[in-house]
Amino acid sequence: MATAREIRRRIRSVRNIAKVTGALEAVSASKVRRAQQQALASRAYARAAFEILQDIALYHEGGTTHPLLDQRPFVNRIGVVLITSDRGLAGPYNTNLVRTAIDFEKKQTVPVVYIAVGRKGRDLMLRRGSTIIAEFSHLPGTPSILDITALSRTVMDDFLNGEVDEVYIAYTSFVNMLRQEPVVQRLLPLQPHRTGTTARMGESTREGPRAVYLFEPDPQSILDEILPRFTELIIYQSLLESLASEHSARMVAMRNATENAHALVEDLTLSYNKARQLAITNEILDIVGGAEALAQAETE
Repeated sequence: MATAREIRRRIRSVRNIAKVTGALEAVSASKVRRAQQQALASRAYARAAFEILQDIALYHEGGTTHPLLDQRPFVNRIGVVLITSDRGLAGPYNTNLVRTAIDFEKKQTVPVVYIAVGRKGRDLMLRRGSTIIAEFSHLPGTPSILDITALSRTVMDDFLNGEVDEVYIAYTSFVNMLRQEPVVQRLLPLQPHRTGTTARMGESTREGPRAVYLFEPDPQSILDEILPRFTELIIYQSLLESLASEHSARMVAMRNATENAHALVEDLTLSYNKARQLAITNEILDIVGGAEALAQAETE
């Protein structure tokens, strides 16, 4: 059994850890509010943009085309944009998404390569021998659309140049503070004519007649402008969802760690009291035994 001094040292150490995890929980709680507001605000914009994109793509009876809509007859290589965090201490946030991406990869019959956003996903994928063709890390805590320009350009260039024939995006969808869902969603080629298998990305579920538009100069020119921007919008929304999920997961993980630390302190305090009582009892027994030995020596 550990001595009272060792237990007291452990209690002090666990209390210090509880202070750190409590501070991290407070920081994540403040960040998750901003991240949640930003993600929810952009969802409405993404939904409206997708509805307009659907209308424009379907309106032109002559058959409007664009390279980002090009369905390849043969898929020889698949690219996955994997959005994880740069830091840990977020519970199962990163491992759940990586596991979902790996399950998706196992179902494919062609090679899968990854564009890693975040160091944690990159490290986990490199550890298992996956192919990383690009990496983006250390993005701002509150990113803007300009911060993902290089990422979106890399994704579109790889698709347009034939480096990959399909592109998927793996991210964590923010549902609420206690629930985040790993998602692997088709990104390229875009399919604006199909309504939403993943409404969380802002895809339209609108029914009824479509709006009537006047195009200036023409539908093709508008698609040439709006399709790359919409691709950026999907990536940006995925990043915002992931950030909100990351801060939520870290807040919950740190809260659980703090509660566990307090529970451990209580158990250690009980063990410390038992150790003290045992030490005191042993000392009393030694004193009583010594007194009895002296008394016997005097009688003899």
